[in-house]
Amino acid sequence: MEERSFDGFSVNDLCERADLNRGTFYNHFRDKDDLLAQLEAEVMEDLERFQVQMRNLTVHELLGYRARKKPLPLLVGLFDYLREQGAFLHAVLGSGGDVGFGPRLRDSLCTNLVQSVLHERYRNDPEPSAYLGVITRWIETGMRESSEEMALIAMRLFFIKPGESIKL
Repeated sequence: MEERSFDGFSVNDLCERADLNRGTFYNHFRDKDDLLAQLEAEVMEDLERFQVQMRNLTVHELLGYRARKKPLPLLVGLFDYLREQGAFLHAVLGSGGDVGFGPRLRDSLCTNLVQSVLHERYRNDPEPSAYLGVITRWIETGMRESSEEMALIAMRLFFIKPGESIKL
C-alpha cells in the first residue's frame, strides 16, 4: 500500500511479494479487499479488548497516576500494541491506504476508548479527534516516543483545556 497504494497492486503481486501460492491466498480470502477487511477487523477486535479494560477504570485511578506523573499501564499496553501494528497502521492510514479506516479507528480509539474513562464534564473538551491526531502523528513520524511517553501525553490530553500545550 505504501509503495503503490491499495489500488496499485494485484493479488498476484501480493502473492509474489509474500512468496505465497495464489491458491493458498484464495483458501483464506476472497480477494485483496477481503484481506484488508480481515486485517482491519483484527485491529478493531484487539482495540475492543482495550475498551473493555478502559471502561473499568475510574477517573480517581486515572488522576492518581497523573498526580504521580506515572503512565497508566493500560495506555502503555495500548501504545505497545499500536507499535506492534505500526507498519500496517502506517500503510492503511497513509495516502494509499483505506480512507474508511481512519474514521473507524478514530471512533474506536477516541469516542469509545478515551471518552469511556472521562468524567462527564470533560467529555466534550478537547475534541476526541485530537487523540487520533496525536496517535496518527506518532505513527507517521516513526514512533520515536516510547509507549510510556505516549501514555503520559494521552493522559495529559484527557484533561487538557482549550489553548493549553500538550507538553508534559
